[in-house]
Amino acid sequence: MLNHIEPLLGKTLQELQAIAQEVGLPRFAGKQLAEWLYVRRATSFDEMTNISLKGREALKARYTVGRHAPVAEAISKDGTKKYLFRISNSPQGVPYPIGDSRPIPDSKASFIESVYIPDDDRATLCVSTQAGCKMGCRFCMTGTLGFHGHLTAADILNQIFSIPDADKLTNIVYMGEGEPMDNLDNVLRSLEVMTSAWGCAWSPKRITVSSVGIIKGLKRFMEESDCHLAISLHNPFAAERQEIMPIEKVHHLSDVIALLKQYDWSHQRRVSFEYICWGGVNDTPKHANELLRLLKGLDCRINLIRFHVSPSTGKADLQRSDLQQSDLQQSDLPSSHEASMLWLRDYLTAHGITTTIRRSRGEDILAACGMLVNALKTSNG
Repeated sequence: MLNHIEPLLGKTLQELQAIAQEVGLPRFAGKQLAEWLYVRRATSFDEMTNISLKGREALKARYTVGRHAPVAEAISKDGTKKYLFRISNSPQGVPYPIGDSRPIPDSKASFIESVYIPDDDRATLCVSTQAGCKMGCRFCMTGTLGFHGHLTAADILNQIFSIPDADKLTNIVYMGEGEPMDNLDNVLRSLEVMTSAWGCAWSPKRITVSSVGIIKGLKRFMEESDCHLAISLHNPFAAERQEIMPIEKVHHLSDVIALLKQYDWSHQRRVSFEYICWGGVNDTPKHANELLRLLKGLDCRINLIRFHVSPSTGKADLQRSDLQQSDLQQSDLPSSHEASMLWLRDYLTAHGITTTIRRSRGEDILAACGMLVNALKTSNG
């Protein structure tokens, strides 16, 4: 097993200043380290030429930069790219640095996936925040992995910095594997790096963080970050939502909405709701009217999402309106008809909630919403 060496990636300016002094460098070298890490995107200490050789050697003895390249890639016919990253808390030890060709064991618990989505003048990266997920949503393939650990801030940022198209990114969504509010310390740390003047200096408007609705985490997130928020809603009726999202048993959607209504979303910051559509299950007039009632008075928008069925079930074309909610299994959730989604979009928009249908991307490489399951193989796997 490799010995763990702490990465500098993910450290704040204040922490980097303390580290500089710890290894015998002047305090101002901390700002130089921040620039090398977050502006110049250095992958090794040898690149940091304005830091003394002695200082670089001292850093090497105690730290690693924290950058490592993806170990596998899949490219969709629509241009979407999915990347497989080894995580730092994997049983095999720290990730191998960029350029290292040592073989990597093929264990899904040791990896996470990220998805790059180019679209005209936008390029979005969907990043993971945990290995697997605890939430157990019945429509999400990631939940079948189980939970294997929180990603560090370095793990999160490395996804953003180390994909081949990193310099093309315009937006980031924290909508990959895991529940961001369940790993909030590391999520907030990564957001601080991305949005601080000493870090990447991104506008918070370019970043969206999703959640199933963990209330304590949401409160802290809304107080400490100005990034956009997306809530996984999927059904406005508590009993029905509980059937597909166990979190409803603990954190009720009505309480989540009540909390959101305490904040002002009418300016630059935005809250949206993710809504996967299932035929006859949650795309009916009854559900539309309950959505309007539930969200009344909240400045928000809704994103309708097509359901992507696992190819292993062979049921991607299911269109059934006669299912009882309690009868639904993960593989039996029926996709909505296109006409039903268009009606729901137009009805909600006409009644005051801006609603769009999200275009599916990367379904052929298991990169679409709810499909991340670490299915990529490494080159030696």
